[in-house]
Amino acid sequence: MAKAILIRQTGGPDVLNYEEIGEIGDPGPGEVRIRHEAIGLNFIDCYFRTGIYQPPGGYPFTPGNEGAGVVLAVGPDVTDFRAGDRVAYTGPLGAYATERLIPAASLVRLPDEVDFRTGAAMMLKGLTAQYLLRRTFRVEPGHTVLFHAAAGGVGLIACRWAKALGATVIGTVGSPDKARLARENGCDHVIDYRAESFVERVLEITGGEKCDVVYDSVGKDTFPGSLDCLKPFGMWVLFGQSSGVIDGFDMNILAKKGSLYATRPTIFTHIASRAVMQEMADELFDLVGRGVVAIPVNQEFRLADAAGAHRALESRATTGASVLVP
Repeated sequence: MAKAILIRQTGGPDVLNYEEIGEIGDPGPGEVRIRHEAIGLNFIDCYFRTGIYQPPGGYPFTPGNEGAGVVLAVGPDVTDFRAGDRVAYTGPLGAYATERLIPAASLVRLPDEVDFRTGAAMMLKGLTAQYLLRRTFRVEPGHTVLFHAAAGGVGLIACRWAKALGATVIGTVGSPDKARLARENGCDHVIDYRAESFVERVLEITGGEKCDVVYDSVGKDTFPGSLDCLKPFGMWVLFGQSSGVIDGFDMNILAKKGSLYATRPTIFTHIASRAVMQEMADELFDLVGRGVVAIPVNQEFRLADAAGAHRALESRATTGASVLVP
């Protein structure tokens, strides 16, 4: 009997209900049935829970876009996978479950040297780092990068990757412990935004030259300061809003602050093509395998305690990646 988290209405962590959902059934054409060994925890899960993002199929729904596990059965026309394969994915909602059906096109094989917890933690966050650094703004040697939430799940991966690409990496964090983590994972300079102005510190660190790109998953609390950290023609990449949505954005502010570029990408646009997703995953797996990028899984929660996991995530009590374990 499969179990899953169901959300019947928007709200706080208490709307995450752990329930029996019956038999999953056989996979249909193009589908695979998998048993989760670990499930990725991400801030986007909170956006769906609170209603910032709407579930495509309405309510009730099972949240979660990231997981790793074992193939139990494949549907008609599925030739790339078979029962027993170790797989990982970032894909459609439904990860907060012991088992699920998922399109085979969403899956990649998990390399033997990558355990399930790492696999569950690396797909959404690792592929997010990949598209940020290699596709949205292509980081090259000599660039100066500002990365907000540098000790978060994406931040620890992306900062280390950006450093390996030859960039000077500045990270913002919210505590001394997180500052230590950020320094250990690629940041040349770390700013504790609770203790000092990140805009003033960026100006000081760069000698007034500012940054080529700002990667911002915080949103409301870092706006418009992020724009003040950019060189003329620099790019502000807003890829999340953990502190709240930015309302009333005036495009003219980009002109006033130096002919800046601004973009709001999502991972799902980048991985819509299976071939592109596989290329992105191949690069990620290669870097992890060679030790260039690490995937620190620093917290583990039971799937039944998804509410507690969300509370920890929203209170910024977590570092690196977190997983739910059925």
